[in-house]
Amino acid sequence: MAEYSQTQERSGYLAHDGLQPVEGREITLRCRDGVTLRGHVWSGRADPLCGTVIVNPATGVRARYYHYFARFLAEHGFVVLTYDYRGIGLSRPDRLAGCGFRWRDWGERDFDAALDFADRIGGGPVLVVGHSIGGFLPGFAANARRIDRMLTVGAQYAYWRDYAARERLRLFLKWHLAMPALTALFGYFPGERLGWLEDLPAGVANEWSFRRARMELSYPARERQAILNNFSAVTAPILAITAADDEFATVTAIRRALRYYRQAPTTEVLLSPANLGVDRLGHFDLFHARHATGFWIDALLWLRDGINPWPDKAPL
Repeated sequence: MAEYSQTQERSGYLAHDGLQPVEGREITLRCRDGVTLRGHVWSGRADPLCGTVIVNPATGVRARYYHYFARFLAEHGFVVLTYDYRGIGLSRPDRLAGCGFRWRDWGERDFDAALDFADRIGGGPVLVVGHSIGGFLPGFAANARRIDRMLTVGAQYAYWRDYAARERLRLFLKWHLAMPALTALFGYFPGERLGWLEDLPAGVANEWSFRRARMELSYPARERQAILNNFSAVTAPILAITAADDEFATVTAIRRALRYYRQAPTTEVLLSPANLGVDRLGHFDLFHARHATGFWIDALLWLRDGINPWPDKAPL
């Protein structure tokens, strides 16, 4: 598996592959609970018919990892919003320990603010590109029914039994034993100094570490039905992509996540490295700039026209 690291982020971000430059404009998002997030808006030759794309990052990955993908979309007529969740990157507070931020907040509050902002800056449909947890958390937002279409890549919520069997023990020890132990010691997860991912608020790290098979059981009983109702209110079609060599987002994992979107038409796509002419994809590679002339071009068919460009790649 190609795991995320700061080195990989820089190589993916700086590789240019001949794209014409579109510069992102720095913006701030104000969440309903008063937390301020920072991000960028990307707009080239904006076409109102294309609409606005919100890019939701994976856990512990800065929004800048997706900037070349955002630039690519802007060059093809979309207005694009990239942003860092609370506790991450540009949205990190001065003190991470004790901040109280949770995984759930990223959907319920941060993505909620991103949707409000998208309504104000763009016209046409509101689209979501969600990577990993970023493809699952939209269902937490009370206003997620406003989404018109979603493209998810490796979207799941890290239930450990869904990890690929060949790597399950290693991933369990790393993310479900070492991570919570280090989080308890430091008051946050020091992912950056380990070179694993960005530092994480304790609430985020612990939701990941202790996630149960049924997501809603991670929350108080009195709140579970409201969470399920929010997910069920989403009717946007979802094209859910995963890589055949992704140890996190196995077909079992993405199906577990998709079941919460009960009213949304869902289509699954399983891509192998050979399909894209590369040696490996893993959990992160599809957002690397080397896919600008392949996977990214194909993805436009779904984002712009709602057409699945990989109809023969449904998993068995």
